[in-house]
Amino acid sequence: MSLAAELQGGLAAMGLELPAAAQDKLLAFVALLGKWNRTYNLTAIRDEREMLSHHILDSLAVIPALEKSALAGRRWSDVGSGAGLPGIPLAIACPELQLTSVETVEKKASFQRQAKIELGLPNLAVEQRRVETLPGGTVDAVISRAFAELSDFVRLAGHLLVSGGRLYAMKGVHPAAEIGALPQGWRVLSVLPLKVPLLDAERHLLVIEKA
Repeated sequence: MSLAAELQGGLAAMGLELPAAAQDKLLAFVALLGKWNRTYNLTAIRDEREMLSHHILDSLAVIPALEKSALAGRRWSDVGSGAGLPGIPLAIACPELQLTSVETVEKKASFQRQAKIELGLPNLAVEQRRVETLPGGTVDAVISRAFAELSDFVRLAGHLLVSGGRLYAMKGVHPAAEIGALPQGWRVLSVLPLKVPLLDAERHLLVIEKA
């Protein structure tokens, strides 16, 4: 089965309908990541099919878990984004989303800037700096994928939110201990199980807000 067919099947399994142009960009992102990975070691995953399941579909799995209105026309930050995950797949799938990707490592931020140019993503901005140095009160939501424990996520990125904003933490198994260690003044609003096609592993999305 071709990579394009696997992508189509994965999207269908999640109930996502993306135009052909968006699917082409997702496949182009996989190819670009594979190309850069051979030189710059951006991710431990080398195989393009594994990239599709572990990176692309894994990133997009948050969309069905959230109401579309939670994404549409909103300002989001992806902090500790590494090679642009989940931010770049989300920016491709949701062009109405204004997304700032925050990454401190130069080679990873450079890759993201190149992806922005090659894939034509005007809704994506890339910041190469530490998240705690960013100005506060600028986004409606902050998302992270394997960035830090919940207590550190809240401490480092909580200031970015406007009033009523939320943090979204992508995790593997249910992080009960991390939830219990959340600092005072924050609470977990919901824990949403994520279904990722082609990936036999637990995934959860935690929605966190100020108490």
